[in-house]
Amino acid sequence: MMSIILKRLNLKIMKAYLRGMIICILTLSIAIPNNAFAQKHARKKANKETEEWMYDAQCEQVGVEGTKLIKVWSYSKRPRIAEMQAQKNAVHAAIFKGFAGNSETGCPAQAPLISNPEIENQKAAFFDAFFADGGSFMKYVSASADAEVHAEDVVRIKDKYKRDIYKIGVVVTVMYDQLRKDLEKEGIINGLSSGF
Repeated sequence: MMSIILKRLNLKIMKAYLRGMIICILTLSIAIPNNAFAQKHARKKANKETEEWMYDAQCEQVGVEGTKLIKVWSYSKRPRIAEMQAQKNAVHAAIFKGFAGNSETGCPAQAPLISNPEIENQKAAFFDAFFADGGSFMKYVSASADAEVHAEDVVRIKDKYKRDIYKIGVVVTVMYDQLRKDLEKEGIINGLSSGF
């Protein structure tokens, strides 16, 4: 009699355990795709914001030969998005906008690699692929050793519509000389010796 009661009790415990496992699995199967969707949506939104190319760039210092440390101030409603897009913005600055100098560190201002702003539109297919997530731009940029965002590098401001946005300063390393060489090889810019 006791063994029958124990078997029934074990059976009830097993059923309750299995029910709990099924509920857990169902919950995870719903939550994981939603999280993946949220991350994909955030990345898509970040790319849309980046396409407007709202950033400021300043030379922090000249790095090892051929590299420059650039402080990029990216703007976004969400600080994490601004941080994620800083590398893309730094490469864009090197190519199209240049960056301001820094008198404190002695780092000179740098003109953009492309002097004709229409090149971005004329070579849109190349630059769309170049700046896509995981695109070629990533070969020319990396987080600097001091990539940590400091409290003074997070500024809350108002945009033109009076909404709160964040201005996030991130220091990244741009492989400037290699970027120039590869753009020359692609025929996007003229070589340094072609003007002479």
